[in-house]
This record gives sequence, C-alpha cells and structure tokens, in this order.
Amino acid sequence: MALVTHVNVCNTMNEIYCCLRNKIVKLDAEQREVFCKECKMFAGEATGFRRGISCVWEDLRTVSNPHIALDPAEEFKQNQVRQVPPEGPALFLYSTGW
Repeated sequence: MALVTHVNVCNTMNEIYCCLRNKIVKLDAEQREVFCKECKMFAGEATGFRRGISCVWEDLRTVSNPHIALDPAEEFKQNQVRQVPPEGPALFLYSTGW
C-alpha cells in the first residue's frame, strides 16, 4: 500500500481531522506541540493553503495523492470505514497471523 500525503486544510473553526488521534481537533499551539511535532506522520505545513498541515500515511481508501481534506467531519467519517478483503473476514484473520 502506498503512502499518501494528506493536506489537512483548516475549516472556519480552525479544525482538522487528525489521523493519529482519530478525531477532529483544533489546530492550535497545543495540537502542534504535543501531537504534530512528535508524530511520525507529520509532514509540515499545508503548502499553498492559508492554514493547515500535511501528514503522510497509508490510506485504505482510493484517494488522490496528495489528498486534499477540506472538511474535517467528512474526513473523519470516511476514515471510520474499515475495508474487508474480497476473500472475506475469515481469510483476512488467518492471513494476518491472528
């Protein structure tokens, strides 16, 4: 699975979807210092946008690369869906060592 750059653009309330925390967060000084700064997915400021950050992680969804996330609520919702392999969940469990 390929790494995808996610450009998380702040909404009007200065919120983004945070994959690390799997929730919508305020992109404030605390978020940047406590979570973004040490996160292995953090890839810097959202280049070309007024407010936001970029993160890089493997995305199970079929999205563009880079993926521009303008709506944190929609991004959160889309990331709650877990894909099951076409062979079925039992084969997935056995093939992953569970």
